[in-house]
Amino acid sequence: MSRFVDRVVIHVSAGSGGNGCASVHREKFKPLGGPDGGNGGDGGDIVLVVDSGVHTLLDFHFRPHAHATNGKQGQGSNRDGAAGAPLELRVPDGTVVLDEDGEVLRDLIGNGTRFAAARGGRGGLGNAALSSKARKAPGFALLGEPGEARDLVLELRSVADVGLVGFPSAGKSSLISVLSSARPKIAEYPFTTLVPNLGVVTAGESTYTVADVPGLIPGASQGKGLGLDFLRHIERCAVLVHVVDCATYEPGRDPVSDVDALEAELTRYTPGLGGSLADRPRVVVLNKIDVPDARDLAELVGPDLEARGLPVVAVSTASHEGLRELSFALAKIVEEDRATRPRLGASRIVLRPQAVDEAGFTVLEDPEEPGGFIIRGERPERWVRQTAFDNDEAVGYLGDRLARLGVEQALADAGAKPGCPVTIGGVTFDWEPSTPAGVDVLLYERGHDPRLDHNDRVGAAERKAAKRTRRGLVDAPPSSSPEAGDVTVDEEPS
Repeated sequence: MSRFVDRVVIHVSAGSGGNGCASVHREKFKPLGGPDGGNGGDGGDIVLVVDSGVHTLLDFHFRPHAHATNGKQGQGSNRDGAAGAPLELRVPDGTVVLDEDGEVLRDLIGNGTRFAAARGGRGGLGNAALSSKARKAPGFALLGEPGEARDLVLELRSVADVGLVGFPSAGKSSLISVLSSARPKIAEYPFTTLVPNLGVVTAGESTYTVADVPGLIPGASQGKGLGLDFLRHIERCAVLVHVVDCATYEPGRDPVSDVDALEAELTRYTPGLGGSLADRPRVVVLNKIDVPDARDLAELVGPDLEARGLPVVAVSTASHEGLRELSFALAKIVEEDRATRPRLGASRIVLRPQAVDEAGFTVLEDPEEPGGFIIRGERPERWVRQTAFDNDEAVGYLGDRLARLGVEQALADAGAKPGCPVTIGGVTFDWEPSTPAGVDVLLYERGHDPRLDHNDRVGAAERKAAKRTRRGLVDAPPSSSPEAGDVTVDEEPS
């Protein structure tokens, strides 16, 4: 037996980007082939797509986890990694996407409407793309970014023009069955309708949809009965129809008190899409006038309801009396609403250019670390995620990028002291303002950066001398080591 599910929580994770490749071209008679590491492929996105053939969120109820494929790693010979394929999830028309805090992210209306629920990570650049005058053959590549992972709430809010509301057993299901081709369950006991029903009505040249929701009872807006769970399905309706049972024998109930109770519940209910249900046009349908006592009661209370400004139509779902007048009256209200409503699917592109003096990051004091600072910004945090911290040259390249962005100067202006902890993207560094980040330096060997040498610059010079000795460039290592703070640099490359 099929189930109707109109609210689910899904866990989506986009694909991670592939790592870049650090490779040097090696071929006979070509000793200076240069870097040829390819870029990593981008991770796949997770996209929600409206499909007119889907009517429930049942699939997500049983399979709430969705994962997109990762991008492939780059390879040598300038071969880029393949990008991950996007994963498309089909959702019904009228699905509302909310985050964990209940904020509406997107209202998906219209067949084919798309929304990127999770973005795939960027692929890392290979060393071929990172080469420059300062780094002719980089010994590192950038890592791929992890894909976005988030928890989302999907709520189905039916796209209907007319919403039928009323007490249980008021005849809502019978009314939608005679107005349209819908075949809801109809029985002689209350709460027969457990899920919303949709029907299509044709009145002359107008065609509109009608939604029937489970019956309301006093206190439904506070969670009593089933009404609160399904009131969201009438939030989009252009007109609300109060279906009133004129043949009820329950004590203390009459058409006027039923309308007052329904109005009170609609006023208390706060739609998630904004606005108020109490502001919608409303029509009162006095049902079951095929019963003689019900007809007399309808004639008695009709003028009182009309005096409130509520259009009243007396109908009988058994004899079909008054149904034609009702269908055309609703069509007129729907057409008037469509004439004033903006066309669905018409999108407006909003451009928000970045200010020329905007740094793209902010420097904040770390509340948990006295004297520490936190750097917030999309680019610095992304650069940190793409850095392989086991490679000194990659860390030096990160320092150069941060310096060019202005992070070093911003920290100095904020009062940062040497050795103070600085956190960027969850990674904490000991800030050293004397490090000449951003200045082109002579790199001694691939994968190393003299500014990050753990044994100071003296050790870097010794490693260079030892390397030259192994290559046979000199007969013996230097007889003396340079003083601390000095760096031996060849003025003219041999």
